[in-house]
Amino acid sequence: MNKLILIITLLIGLGAGFGLSLVWSPIATNTQPSAEPKKPLFYRHPMDPSVTSPIPAKGSMGMDYIAVFAEDEKVVKKPLFYRHPMDPSVTSPVPAKGSMGMDYIAVFAEDEKSTEKAGTVKIDPVIEQNIGVRTAQVIRQDLMRNVRAVGRITYDEERLVHLHPKIEGWVEKLYVNKTGQKVTKQQDLLSIYSPQLVSSQQEYILALNNLKILKESPIAEIRQGAENLVSSSKRRLKLLDVPSHQLQQLERTQKIKKSLHIHSPEAGIVMKIGVREGQYVTPATKLYMIADLTNVWVHADIYEYELPWIKEGDVVEMQLAAVPEKVFKGSITYIYPYAEEKTRTIKVRLSFDNPDLVLKPNMFAELTIKADKRPNALVIPAEAVIRSGISNQVFVVREKGKFEPRLVKLGLTSNGSVEVLTGLELGEEVVTSSQFLIDSESKLLEATAKMRELKSD
Repeated sequence: MNKLILIITLLIGLGAGFGLSLVWSPIATNTQPSAEPKKPLFYRHPMDPSVTSPIPAKGSMGMDYIAVFAEDEKVVKKPLFYRHPMDPSVTSPVPAKGSMGMDYIAVFAEDEKSTEKAGTVKIDPVIEQNIGVRTAQVIRQDLMRNVRAVGRITYDEERLVHLHPKIEGWVEKLYVNKTGQKVTKQQDLLSIYSPQLVSSQQEYILALNNLKILKESPIAEIRQGAENLVSSSKRRLKLLDVPSHQLQQLERTQKIKKSLHIHSPEAGIVMKIGVREGQYVTPATKLYMIADLTNVWVHADIYEYELPWIKEGDVVEMQLAAVPEKVFKGSITYIYPYAEEKTRTIKVRLSFDNPDLVLKPNMFAELTIKADKRPNALVIPAEAVIRSGISNQVFVVREKGKFEPRLVKLGLTSNGSVEVLTGLELGEEVVTSSQFLIDSESKLLEATAKMRELKSD
């Protein structure tokens, strides 16, 4: 009986096990083994992609770093080296941190088949914003320039008179004896006693009397000789600057004047008096210097780089400390054909009307030369140019975050803009700030490329 119960129990157990196997077998046969989880290459700061970590980490605000996975292990680029984020000249072959705790930036090799110009720089948008990269377009506009200079007023040399006697003698009377006096044309300045003048008057009177006697002579040669003697005697007196009214008086009265009156040849201001009464004078003696100040000259010095802007005829505005409320207008009349040896400047001559005699010689003046404009010039901001002394270079924006170095030939500079003669096209975009940091990066990329070429050779 006990054996029968045991057999029945075993049969029931085997049936239950067989049923369970039928129920679970489809699930077991369809279940696949779980895929192996991907391993991240590294972890990146959620707010600053340039900050990475080889292990999970948290930022200063408690945010978890984002895991970065390789899409395809075959296309994962390996960095050539790592560069300091603030000083591109500092590099490291392995990841490192700067003195302020900033991670070095990974620098990757460019594709060998790339056709980009050597030295082209690629910058992450975040880095570009951090270093303050600004750009400006190449445009066309009229270039204008006001050349400023300091000038000194002087005499108009074409209106300056130096008066000398043509005879020897003694000064009898000075009618104008003070510097600064105004004189008119043909005004008496002084009288000179001259024995030469007396003898010349005697010869003229004798010639006149001789002509009276011989003018009725039947012999033509005698009459002609008497007339020639009068003409030559009169010409001699004129050459001695005897005025016409004294000659007429001498012909009428035949009384010899022992002194000669010297008149002012032009109206003006007496600037210098070279004699006094009783002084013996010769033709070498300077009696007066008379200047017509109704027009004056101004001399100014222009720097060499400003010379291409100016030309004769340009309008000039002048201001004086003595008359601050008035602006005088003149023009450039001459540009001297040489440079000053000590100052290395070029002297220019300006002309100003001075009817009220406000402009006085040797006064200093502030000048503004309205230089000729250059119409429709191709220009960029002057700050965009990196000047090495040998060449001029700018960085052209090829696309977002990519900057290409470009050599340019420059023209004139005016008011913060510079003319571009060759190297750029209208509408291109150039870097105007932080270009020296980009230039450092460009130079390092060029040097790295050359080193790679040497190693491959």
